[in-house]
Amino acid sequence: MSKLDNMVQAFLAQKRIAVVGVSDRRETGCNSNYRKFKDAGYQVYAVNPHMSTFDGATCYPDLKSIPEKVDAVFILANPKVTAAIVRQCVELGVRHVWMHCLMGTKPGVAAGMTSVSREAVEMCRQNGIAVIPGSCPNQFLNPDFGHGLMRSMWRLFGYLNVN
Repeated sequence: MSKLDNMVQAFLAQKRIAVVGVSDRRETGCNSNYRKFKDAGYQVYAVNPHMSTFDGATCYPDLKSIPEKVDAVFILANPKVTAAIVRQCVELGVRHVWMHCLMGTKPGVAAGMTSVSREAVEMCRQNGIAVIPGSCPNQFLNPDFGHGLMRSMWRLFGYLNVN
């Protein structure tokens, strides 16, 4: 089993997951991940500072506003805000962070399609937070055909190697 597979298993073993970056303006991968986690039985919290509800549930402006401690945070947002989100994770004692990237985990492959911030990844590592710097939970949590195919392709091309 690869290092990434182990990290994914550890992330998916958590029960309460905050999903940062849901949107009410258009259907996004973040929305899809929120629903996938929820359908799989996780306690899921939507986070977006510009919304008060998402899919009929409360949407929180930030991680600090969630009424109970979350175990893990999935981020699909602009990498310019990822470091601020990770700072909240450090303050709140969150131990697992997953930063989305369409093209796997190879740095620089999808600069315009990533939530990964090198600064945020380093901050996670310095603070004992298990971080998945890229890829997508939809490729691992009951993947549909397309996400399963992407996972196979990214693995084949070496885009799922975590340093």
